[in-house]
Amino acid sequence: MDNKKVRAVIEAVLFAMGDSVEMGKLVHVLELDETQIRSVIAEMNDIYEKSDRGIYIAELENSFQLCTKPELYEYLIKVAKAPRKYVMSDTLLETLSIIAYKQPVTRLEIEKIRGVSCDHAVNRLLEFNLIQEIGRLDAPGRPLLFGTTEDFLRTFGVKSLGDLPTLDSEQMEDFKKQAEEEAGVKVEI
Repeated sequence: MDNKKVRAVIEAVLFAMGDSVEMGKLVHVLELDETQIRSVIAEMNDIYEKSDRGIYIAELENSFQLCTKPELYEYLIKVAKAPRKYVMSDTLLETLSIIAYKQPVTRLEIEKIRGVSCDHAVNRLLEFNLIQEIGRLDAPGRPLLFGTTEDFLRTFGVKSLGDLPTLDSEQMEDFKKQAEEEAGVKVEI
């Protein structure tokens, strides 16, 4: 494999992985020794520097990662949002599921399905940008309607709401039986 192809493979692998890639993996993929790979990476960093590119390849404990040059971070901050880390409790997941499948839906409708207050869950889901206010119901008091966001689709790996899983009648019957047993009542669906 010629040097140009080796550079292209390294760049593609580091870009696609996002995180650092161990030297051993690069050795395996490229079928070259560590010295050759280090030489090509040094050459790539020289090319990036000479052509005033916004990236460089950082070495992190015998691993390599494609990174943005530190002097350009201020521009990234203006464009990128800091990634959010959040914990989805059962309550949040239940509330989110109701909104995803029933949208547009009001708080009252969510509470009717769950049987408990949903204020905290709805507020947290709004904070996480997984749901949004999408209008008001044309009814007394004009309650807010909620629906999912693009972040919801991205987070759960679906292209559209139509891609959400559906329950067949057998699964619905099983859930109905479980609910009846837990509650000690007969459930109507």
